[in-house]
Amino acid sequence: MKKGLLGKKLGMTQIFSEDGRKIPVTVVEAGPCVVLQKKTLEKDGYSALQLGFGVCDVNRSTRPLIGHCKPAGQGVMKHLREFRISETDTFNVGDIVRADIFSAGELVDVTGTSIGKGYQGVIKRWGFQGGRASHGSRFHRAPGSIGCSATPARVLKDKKMPGQMGNERVTVQRLQIVRVDESENIILIKGAIPGAKNGIVLIKDSVKA
Repeated sequence: MKKGLLGKKLGMTQIFSEDGRKIPVTVVEAGPCVVLQKKTLEKDGYSALQLGFGVCDVNRSTRPLIGHCKPAGQGVMKHLREFRISETDTFNVGDIVRADIFSAGELVDVTGTSIGKGYQGVIKRWGFQGGRASHGSRFHRAPGSIGCSATPARVLKDKKMPGQMGNERVTVQRLQIVRVDESENIILIKGAIPGAKNGIVLIKDSVKA
């Protein structure tokens, strides 16, 4: 990966291209991010940058976090994420990374936390067909048999069962950047990205580009 950015999902809208086509886009407030820590191959065994996004109230921060953000001189950051970047020589602690590192037409991978849907059954969670809806069948939305016979006489791992749905780390690859507003640090990404409104997302250049 050559570059990455931390941002906040603001919501979805639509814009129109020059030839009149309607394009659904997700609006992301990408940065400004502060370089809080720089890791090198010689010292840490890998190359990476730790970016901070969103200024936090000092009175609501812990002393370790305050001390960690102090060398950057940009206040205490609320959200911290690390990006594996191959070339870190052009960055220093305290530098500001803005949305202009990306440009329209680039392909990016966006990572976020999907919307949590609570505890759900197998029909909603996995798309099971279910049983007959008529009276007397006594089998409507149940998962059915889950066990095995004498061999191996146990329930296999990764069986599709009811449980927590959503609230997972999800990455959508090869999304196209439609427009970049450098003055407002706004990036318009074609299509939908994971997470709810005001959720924190990671934008990285696509590994499959």
